[in-house]
Amino acid sequence: MKGLKRYKDHEGEIAFVKNKGLPRTVQNAIYQEGLKALKQRMGRHHQPERTILLVGGAGYIGTVLTAHLLRCGYRVRCLDLLLYQNQVCVLPFLSNDHYEFIYGDLADASIHDAVLSGVTDVVLLAGLVGDPITKKYPEASEVINDTGLLQLIKNLQGRGLNKVIFVSTCSNYGLIKTNELADENFALSPLSLYAKAKVRVEKEILSQKGRVDYHGTVLRFATAFGLSPRMRFDLTVNEFAREIFLKHDLLVYDADTWRPYCHVQDFCTLIERVLVFPTGLVSFEVFNCGGAVNNFTKQMIVDKVREFLPDARVSYKEHGTDPRNYKVDFKKVRERLFFEPRYTVADGISEIIKAMQQNLFVDIEKNREFFGNYSIEYKMNSVGCLQNSGGQEVVS
Repeated sequence: MKGLKRYKDHEGEIAFVKNKGLPRTVQNAIYQEGLKALKQRMGRHHQPERTILLVGGAGYIGTVLTAHLLRCGYRVRCLDLLLYQNQVCVLPFLSNDHYEFIYGDLADASIHDAVLSGVTDVVLLAGLVGDPITKKYPEASEVINDTGLLQLIKNLQGRGLNKVIFVSTCSNYGLIKTNELADENFALSPLSLYAKAKVRVEKEILSQKGRVDYHGTVLRFATAFGLSPRMRFDLTVNEFAREIFLKHDLLVYDADTWRPYCHVQDFCTLIERVLVFPTGLVSFEVFNCGGAVNNFTKQMIVDKVREFLPDARVSYKEHGTDPRNYKVDFKKVRERLFFEPRYTVADGISEIIKAMQQNLFVDIEKNREFFGNYSIEYKMNSVGCLQNSGGQEVVS
């Protein structure tokens, strides 16, 4: 992250983000939090550096987050079963001494001890991500998104962890009135297997307050967009930009439905901010993750793409299979964590078009499964969890 500044004292090296947007009192509190975390690590793990376990670190958000955390000086351990044949995504990191990749299934409890050994913090990105893929594979969804994650969370206790961050979704709000804004206390009304599982895991983590030795945080992510080593073109902003660039006929369902959006790089900034902020501000808290600037309807996204590509061929249809409609209030994350998105929807569209112009995505149709959460091959293994021949991707 830009502006990373290192402070040294007799106990080791402390790293924290020096951000002009943070008040001096907050910067000082982050520094003190870093000292406290260092003492905890040295007492429990005898290591000066934080080791972050990314459960799902080879996915769309996970690969971008890996690069971000390595730049910030953390050690990163990635657990991923590479469900979408995304092995290539971890290759750039293997030469980094601060990176470790473990091929494995989060639902296999027999590997939890080894995976968690020496870890100081955990980010739970993993799962079958999205409404279509969970609807298509309900059995796999139950094993991975429900029982697997819940068992892993159960096994986090007693390991001297500092922060445990669960990446959830704003889809939990379901269908709300257009003139309402959903804050973190708004009633949850999940419509899909995907969102229902997220709600169950949220409740389990929050129920652990006062019962576990780590600090849990729930982050309800907006819909992601932007470039990633494991690029996805089944996400709205990315899909619309690509389809219109290629002069394909784009059919848009329910154009006036609202969703919040957020760039993958901004998600990385926010996760790192939770890691370094004082526990009193993040411990067992829920945050909507995004910014009001990126509350968009599908029609607004089309209109924004047309500012770059005016000859778009777009048609519209009502009553699609996905009725979600929600605008989200991001006041808490703005005021508590001083977070505002750096990237707008227009920025995301621009970078995708530039990448397309540079011929960076020429093999999408030949390798469709890599570029979206469309299908998996997954079967039962001997330990009672699901396993696929190529692995389980864990994308945020």
